[in-house]
Amino acid sequence: MLYAVLFAGLLSIFYCWNQISLPLLSAWYVVVGPTASGLESFIAYERSVALHGVLKNFGVKDKGTEVDPGVIIASPSQQDPDYFYTWTRDSALTATMLIDAFLAGDTSLQPRIEDYISAQAILQTVASPSGDLTDGSGLGEPKFEVNSTTFTGPWGRPQRDGPALRATALIAYSLWLLSKGEKSRVISQFWPIISNDLNYVGEYWNQTGFDLWEEVEGSSFFTLAVQHRALVEGQAFAERIGTVCAACRTQAPQVLCFLQSFWNGGFIMSNINDQSGRNGKDASTILGSVHTYDSDAGCDDLTFQPCSSRALANHKAVTGAFRSLYAINSGRGQGAAVAVGRYTEDVYYGGNPWYLCTLAAAEQLYDAVHQIHLIGSLVIDALSLAFFQDLDPLVEAGRYSASSEVYSNMTAAMLKYADGYLSIVHDFTPTDGSLAEQYFRDDGSPLSAAALTWCRPILRP
Repeated sequence: MLYAVLFAGLLSIFYCWNQISLPLLSAWYVVVGPTASGLESFIAYERSVALHGVLKNFGVKDKGTEVDPGVIIASPSQQDPDYFYTWTRDSALTATMLIDAFLAGDTSLQPRIEDYISAQAILQTVASPSGDLTDGSGLGEPKFEVNSTTFTGPWGRPQRDGPALRATALIAYSLWLLSKGEKSRVISQFWPIISNDLNYVGEYWNQTGFDLWEEVEGSSFFTLAVQHRALVEGQAFAERIGTVCAACRTQAPQVLCFLQSFWNGGFIMSNINDQSGRNGKDASTILGSVHTYDSDAGCDDLTFQPCSSRALANHKAVTGAFRSLYAINSGRGQGAAVAVGRYTEDVYYGGNPWYLCTLAAAEQLYDAVHQIHLIGSLVIDALSLAFFQDLDPLVEAGRYSASSEVYSNMTAAMLKYADGYLSIVHDFTPTDGSLAEQYFRDDGSPLSAAALTWCRPILRP
């Protein structure tokens, strides 16, 4: 996302696959946005398309459809590929977007949010091949049928990011309810759902599972990053309502410690303890940094904040891996935005750029600039120097105050660089504003599932 000026609560994000959702009004997600007027027009147009598209994939009471109320489908596509299911992860991130829009003033969304929460309370109790609620193992089941029954087919299970993301979404909504004096309702109706998910994270975070792409079994950076966030927020929330989250208190420091294992000195490994044979450069690590963005954390390397030296070095490594991979990136040199895919070894539909991955590359940069502005200084060190020299080959390591020319030039260059990623999405978005899952590596034409909830752009006032 992008803006030369802060848009407090303006830009939520482009949704692809239900999963990219940035709560801009919270301490976790505040963004700066596009500098080019053409991009602002593009965003304004996409805003009119986005929410409508998301809500079309949402089960509603008394509509007489096979989709249960509150259930969010990944896509209406039922063949090539069949995404007519509800994923815990995707639904949680879509719900987070709806909650953010509600908190920003769209009160019409509250019934949808309440329906989503009711649907999740049911789904938590559904026994599945992953297990059931008796020991919590069933919460790791990645997807269900749209009528809230078990999906029994073969799949990459368990997936351990969904419960963490759902807890984060419900905490955000519950905090609003607390501000309206509804503590008793929060404790009786919402805390049981939240605590189920937090206890699951605390119990199973150190066991392997499948990553967000549903392909690699191992330990996933994205999963661990969102789990750490959920435990930290869960601890604060439990204290707020006068209860205890023992799993949050004891396990959050251990998750943070383990998270450091993904840093290899040059970039963030997407997965460890796996047998994939991949090089580890994967857009999921950029997504992990974006989804755990905390405007109050500064450029913290331990939590891989967007402006941290580790995250910026990783941004260069991951995006650079696609620079010569796709024909549509031809002629795009260092310091220029590129179309970004999931990982270089990807063969799904031939291995192409994904809208959500390209947008995540932009989002990290906007978040980073916002954090730098909050700090009031820019630090360029040995680890981040190569990233900044792509933008200005003459820049040197050092600490630069907000009044310095280097600070002004480099933050402006970062915003321009971020705008470039959004421009690529603009260039390859159909005129109706819809976003598929992927766009073809040679000519940018849309590919794979259409009307993908995770690929819905959403802007809120």
